[in-house]
Amino acid sequence: MTSTSHINAILKRELNTLSRELDGYPDEALIWAHPAGVKNPAGSLALHLLGNTRHFIGAILGNSGYVRNREFEFSGTPVARAEIQRDIVTAITEIERTLADLSEETLNAIYPIEVGKTRLVTGLFLVHLTTHFSYHLGQIDYHRRLVTGNSEGIGAQSIQELLK
Repeated sequence: MTSTSHINAILKRELNTLSRELDGYPDEALIWAHPAGVKNPAGSLALHLLGNTRHFIGAILGNSGYVRNREFEFSGTPVARAEIQRDIVTAITEIERTLADLSEETLNAIYPIEVGKTRLVTGLFLVHLTTHFSYHLGQIDYHRRLVTGNSEGIGAQSIQELLK
């Protein structure tokens, strides 16, 4: 079983990468740009990633009190970059606190709610959430490159960042 400290390290790295990706847009309006062939702008994907982690980890496992609005995540309604950045910091705090308190027994138990008409062991579901995060983070990276014309990377997937 993958320990929660490993999952925490990866999610923290991915959330920090999300922050850098958003900062990589020189014009905040570009975060919400809809180029041809792109279903969701980076802003919607960022809200979705934060909604997922704050709901499934912070609220369900950690009783944070966060209430998710998944419809809003995909509404395309612009949210200020600064507000998303504050939510990233909050998500990191919620994830660190929640995962630090999870027992091996909880990791091996069925996740408290059904997701996608499926019931998984909590540890496996956390690994799924982590890979789901990385998938959408890659989409955000390509969106940023497409709408800004800047092909430079922002240091995603840094293995050194896992040591922090």
